[in-house]
Amino acid sequence: MIITFNEAIEQSAAYSKRHAILGNGFSIACRADIFHYGSLFDEADFSSCPEVKAVFSELGTQDFEAAIRALEGAAKILPAYVKDGDGAGEKMRAHASALKEILVKTIASNHPATPSEVSDLQFNKCRIFLANFLGQGGQIFTLNYDLLLYWTLMHDDDTDFGQVEINTNDGFGNDEDDPDADYVVWQGEVGAHNACVHFLHGALHLFDSGSELKKYTWVRTNRPLIEQIREAINVDTFPVFVSEGSSDQKKKKIRHNAYLYQGYKQLTANAVQSKHCFFIFGHSLAENDDHILNRLARGRFAHLFVGIYGDPDSDENKRIRKRAYEMTGMRHYKSPMEVTFFDAGSAEVWG
Repeated sequence: MIITFNEAIEQSAAYSKRHAILGNGFSIACRADIFHYGSLFDEADFSSCPEVKAVFSELGTQDFEAAIRALEGAAKILPAYVKDGDGAGEKMRAHASALKEILVKTIASNHPATPSEVSDLQFNKCRIFLANFLGQGGQIFTLNYDLLLYWTLMHDDDTDFGQVEINTNDGFGNDEDDPDADYVVWQGEVGAHNACVHFLHGALHLFDSGSELKKYTWVRTNRPLIEQIREAINVDTFPVFVSEGSSDQKKKKIRHNAYLYQGYKQLTANAVQSKHCFFIFGHSLAENDDHILNRLARGRFAHLFVGIYGDPDSDENKRIRKRAYEMTGMRHYKSPMEVTFFDAGSAEVWG
């Protein structure tokens, strides 16, 4: 049975806190022409490694992470089957790395230039959606790299559409050594305990300077964020960005970055709270994010609400539902997890 988003929210009122995990569907719902993998593939510049287009073709996909995963996996086993395969394997690894940079550049170059390209009504609708979590003491964990969530959190609600109260704390604040800097910095693990918004796989506006994690802002520079980001990328300064092929590779990168790992720990800490519940919106429950899904499956919270978009009986939605039920089977018998599916379209996240 598929219920509406509002019915899911009503059911979740039985729990002390509700949290949300946002996947790429959150951004696609706003701008499918930009954030869908197919759109990114069409806009990507593969001139630095033209052979990789054949990888996408052979896999029958336009999913960058799937191509990266295939290249890295093939590079490991090729020497066992092909004489002098080490050279080809090294090239595959280089192309996998190149694909990660191509993905970042493509998102940045095609990203809406300013928040004004999203209407006030859309931002208001999205803030109403987020308020179900951030207005109720819950937290948002996003797997997206783009600026849409950040723009929504920062959006001024002084419009004809009313005020929406949400907690926007993401753990960043003034640099104590340079409080007037044109950026803010992550406040570390202690400050992060009060954060309620976590970019689990990094984001376009987060840059690791070596000594600190910086968050680019508009309010301190009066320059569009995406303009600052594009300039940084053009000089080969890349944002914190987890686009590794497999779940294990993603988890390894997360563990080696203090900010990402703190978000991962916050997810884990909430997943073991028996009186909490989680919503998954815009995510396909794909295995390359098992480092996230397994934390939920092995947690102790009582109820998981999973968004389904489109025909519930489509092959993709059948796969998602099967995967969700498999997650319930990973639970300890003393902490069972109920799964409920809701119609993602009924959330009307962007109006």
